[in-house]
Parts: sequence; structure tokens; C-alpha cells
Amino acid sequence: MKLDILAFGAHPDDVELGCGATVAKEVANGKKVGIIDLTRGELGTRGTAETRDEESSEAAKLLNIAMRTNMEFADGFFVNDQSHQIELIKEIRKYRPEIVLCNAIDDRHIDHARASKLVSDACFLSGLRKIDTKHEDEDGWQEPWRPKAVYHYIQWKDLEPDVVVDVTGFIEKKMEAVLAYKTQFFDPDSREPETPISSKNFTDSIIYRARNAGRLIGTEYGEGFTVERYPAVDSLFDLK
Repeated sequence: MKLDILAFGAHPDDVELGCGATVAKEVANGKKVGIIDLTRGELGTRGTAETRDEESSEAAKLLNIAMRTNMEFADGFFVNDQSHQIELIKEIRKYRPEIVLCNAIDDRHIDHARASKLVSDACFLSGLRKIDTKHEDEDGWQEPWRPKAVYHYIQWKDLEPDVVVDVTGFIEKKMEAVLAYKTQFFDPDSREPETPISSKNFTDSIIYRARNAGRLIGTEYGEGFTVERYPAVDSLFDLK
């Protein structure tokens, strides 16, 4: 299955929080979008790996994406080395995305920046012909494939975006997908320990941060991304 966009997250819920509205918008526009979670979030303070599996499956249904899978790397301890890169190269070559979305380049959680660099490096290496890979779901050797662009969504830290996507009309779908992770976010009846993302303030921040990103581009809601290389346009009039 060839995808238009392949979104990576260090943990289940990273993609929903970072670019869920963008994913929903592109799916509504007819694009094939998939999500790959690097870990099961097994070190999370609230919930379990099993509940995160269930929640990520429900979020995928709400976003109507084409596929979702989990690499089952070690939460908190995966590294950017050859073995992890090769596993991601296999997935990139399998799905051949035009665009890759991935974690923030700098963030509070140490997994986020690590995942950001791991995915970015794998995207580059995936285009090298002398790296041979086979995927268990495919016959024969895989062909090289390098996505046209890698965009990093913004997470806990308010990094200055290079690109802001107008997601007006899709913030509700984003919130539905985020709140599918019932164990992770605000629940006044929960007896689980409090975390930085379990407060009502954090849930509210998803909306007001999207409003602020929209303000930057003159729309109601936006989602920001940082880029690795300059975006190219044919004309200045292609820029809004």
C-alpha cells in the first residue's frame, strides 16, 4: 500500500496531539495517511501498554486512516542506531510516503527528540541503494525510497513554526482522537497519579494553542511544523 503521508510518533497519542487535525484534513481531502508508533508507551504513568493499544486503535478509526502499526521499540530506551534505523527503513520502503511527519526536534520528553532524529535519519538512509532490506510482509528485496519532505510537528515546547497548516473545521476531529486516550488525559473521576498531560489545563491548551497557531496565519485554527529544508514553490502567489 502506497501512502501519501506517513506520520510517526514515539508514543501512541503523539501524532494525535501534534498533528491530528492535519491528518484529519488530509484524509478528508482524499489522501492516504498512515501512522507508525515507535513504542507502546509502556512506561507511561497512567494506563498500561494494553490500554494504549486499545486507545490507539480507536483513535485510528476516528481519524479514518489507512493503516496503523507499532514498532514495539523500548519506551524510554530506544536509540538511534543501525538496527532501529533498518527497521524503519523497511516500513518507509513498504509504504513509500511522499511526506513524513514526525516528533518535535526538541521537547520535554527525551523520546521525542530522539524519535525525531531517528525517523529523519531513516528517511534519508531509505533512499540509499546500497542498503538492502527485506520486509516480512513483502516478497524479495525492497526498492530504495526517500520521502520528498519531512515535517516535525510541535509538542510540549512552543517552538516557532516554519509552516502552519490551516486546520479550521478539523479541530473537533482532532479532539475526538486525542480523547480516545481515556487513561492519559483529564478525568475528574480518575484515581491514577497526576501527570503533566492529565490536567484540564493541558486539555484546554490543545485548543488555545491551535487558536494561536491559526492567529499567526489569519485563520481560526492551525497546526505548526518545523522543516529540515526550505519548502519550494513555483510562484510567490502560491504562498498565502
